[in-house]
Amino acid sequence: MTAQSAAAAARATVYGYPRQGQNRELKKAIEGYWKGRVDADTLRATAADLRRANWRHLAEAGIHEVPTGDFSYYDHVLDTCVMVGAVPERHRAAVEADALDGYFAMARGTQAVAPLEMTKWFDTNYHYLVPELGPDTVFTADSGKQVAELTEALALGLTARPVLVGPVTFLLLAKPAPGVAAGFDPLTLIDRLLPVYAEIVADLRAAGAEWVQLDEPALVQDRTPAELNTAARAYRDLGALTDRPKLLVASYFDRLGDALPVLAKAPVEGLALDFTEAAAANLDALAAVGGLPGKRLIAGVVDGRNIWVNDLEKSLATLGTLLGLAGRVDVAASCSLLHVPLDATAERDIEPQIRRWLAFARQKTTEIVTLAKGLAGGTGTIAAELAANRADLASRAGSAITRNPAVRERTAAVTDADARRSRPYAERAAAQRAHLGLPLLPTTTIGSFPQTTELRTARADLRAGRIDGAGYEERIRAEIGEVISFQEKTGLDVLVHGEPERNDMVQYFAEQLTGYLATQHGWVQSYGTRYVRPPILAGDISRPEPMTVRWTTYAQSLTAKPVKGMLTGPVTMLAWSFVRDDQPLGDTARQVALALRDEVNDLEAAGTSVIQVDEPALRETLPLRAADRPAYLAWATEAFRLSTGGVRPDTQIHTHMCYAEFGDIVEAIDDLDADVISLEAARSHMQVARELAGHGYPREAGPGVYDIHSPRVPSADEAAALLRKGLEAIPAERLWVNPDCGLKTRAWPETRASLKNLVTAAHTVRTELPTS
Repeated sequence: MTAQSAAAAARATVYGYPRQGQNRELKKAIEGYWKGRVDADTLRATAADLRRANWRHLAEAGIHEVPTGDFSYYDHVLDTCVMVGAVPERHRAAVEADALDGYFAMARGTQAVAPLEMTKWFDTNYHYLVPELGPDTVFTADSGKQVAELTEALALGLTARPVLVGPVTFLLLAKPAPGVAAGFDPLTLIDRLLPVYAEIVADLRAAGAEWVQLDEPALVQDRTPAELNTAARAYRDLGALTDRPKLLVASYFDRLGDALPVLAKAPVEGLALDFTEAAAANLDALAAVGGLPGKRLIAGVVDGRNIWVNDLEKSLATLGTLLGLAGRVDVAASCSLLHVPLDATAERDIEPQIRRWLAFARQKTTEIVTLAKGLAGGTGTIAAELAANRADLASRAGSAITRNPAVRERTAAVTDADARRSRPYAERAAAQRAHLGLPLLPTTTIGSFPQTTELRTARADLRAGRIDGAGYEERIRAEIGEVISFQEKTGLDVLVHGEPERNDMVQYFAEQLTGYLATQHGWVQSYGTRYVRPPILAGDISRPEPMTVRWTTYAQSLTAKPVKGMLTGPVTMLAWSFVRDDQPLGDTARQVALALRDEVNDLEAAGTSVIQVDEPALRETLPLRAADRPAYLAWATEAFRLSTGGVRPDTQIHTHMCYAEFGDIVEAIDDLDADVISLEAARSHMQVARELAGHGYPREAGPGVYDIHSPRVPSADEAAALLRKGLEAIPAERLWVNPDCGLKTRAWPETRASLKNLVTAAHTVRTELPTS
């Protein structure tokens, strides 16, 4: 096919779409089902309505081929576990008794059975359920969900492409099941898994699929020759099948590197590649392997992870270059649109001109369609769209919002000394022990307590004018009093005020900092039914006035025990926002760090002796390629130290991280120079404690003994057993006792019971410690 005919054939498509609905209908239906207010048939009907609405919108917008199978009640990797029969033994009875309840038991656990481990999906803030595999795993095909959703889309008269997690990525994301001998590599199961995938794609072909997409994002990470050989063999075998649809192998989030020639040579009909700035090297690499003659290339030129309007002319230039490198070039976003909100036009509180800088899923869909039209018909067919796009880009570049000279001068004046504590850790630790007087194995929580319906209603009433500021503050004051009283009665050692005034750990601060924009409807799935509204970091950052001092000092006035000040760290403020793309991330991080430094210093001046600066996103934002990591970790750890470096030696700085793989950033955790770190450890059975010990981590740590992402209440014996495992790696004088994460998503009954058991466990294990 010539470049001219390839352009004429250009089509628009997407890999996936937000699942929740305009008003988070899916979340409400699922949580209603969990509470017994919604039956299974109603839940399924709600899900089907949302799928149809998504497909119809995409088709009406001009998308030529809609995705199916990307919709999920909880997580697409969990769906893949079900599809290939990788159900852990402990969940089999529940799945066999009721498939839907068993599915949710795998995701959330029950009082009797622990859920699957959960961790971050590559370098995003989406969480997936980790497959558990072992040498005895037997895979079986269950294509029911995929076939049913394809059939639904075809019944609407649409061209549809099923999307599956690819077999190599599925195995690379998996972990050995509990009890499996150390050293087992799930990738060795590839020969068992491929026949199951062969059966599933054959079923989809029989149901009417012309193409099936197999997502292999794990191949954009550094991979060994053996792993690349496995990928080559997998697609050689799948490509050799006779009873199959055309196969499209998709990658995203970064450059493919050594995996690109492997996939280019594979006997598949198409590849989908990321051509946004993060993966710009894909273009040169594709040319170096001679392109994809006779094959389909889906070019991800619209950023599927950030919300800024696309530079259409720049994307068209990239697409034009690609025309000579493939038999057919189609246009898409760089990844599933799952990672952005649904519709920017719903944001009526954002000034209209600024709103034109933004592209959520619906706007990105329009951009994709526009680019496909321009590629197929020439720029003259989209002249009006190009002119409007140029005006929007110029408006943003010239806006006073984006540049604050005072902020830039302060950032430029930062020195190395500003990002260092005045005393080494050993001296600080002695001063803090004398000042705080805590017992061995001190107990605390991560910060937030349940966000009750009453609290959410109070915030809504304040926004709607149904109560005034004084009435709202009275409600917050009463909640803080209840939280402090409960913690004192339970016997916790370091208390928190519970954060009742906070809507979200990032949004709350963003709303009080200059340079941020807040959304009202910009919901994005984090995990399961947990949705967040990432704020938009649009300009230079500063802190006009204290943000947390008032409520922290009020809580401290109610108790003689120390109350932690609670802040969100600079890297997490970036990672869980839609960050500006017009300057280096390190520059933005330093601006946020300086704003937080002011808050830390004000907390200390107000009498707060323990200050926690959370950085759960430090690992999440780690570049996928090892070569890119040192530069990132340098500015990320510097930003944390810049936030916390100005306090006295006897002020104890905590940080917190959760639901990520920490082993490959232990040195960076050390470089933060926090006095205490709390980490997720319950689902991973204290793995992180062993990793810290292996590194020789010299500071205090609290690996979690209570999994807060499950409604189950851990017994005191269970928490004590985890605590004893922690003591095998971390000495008692440096070990803290705490949950995995904050408690805002939990209900009060399970919170009370779990924390009482946590304190009981700490007391029990203290009595087992040798006396000096």
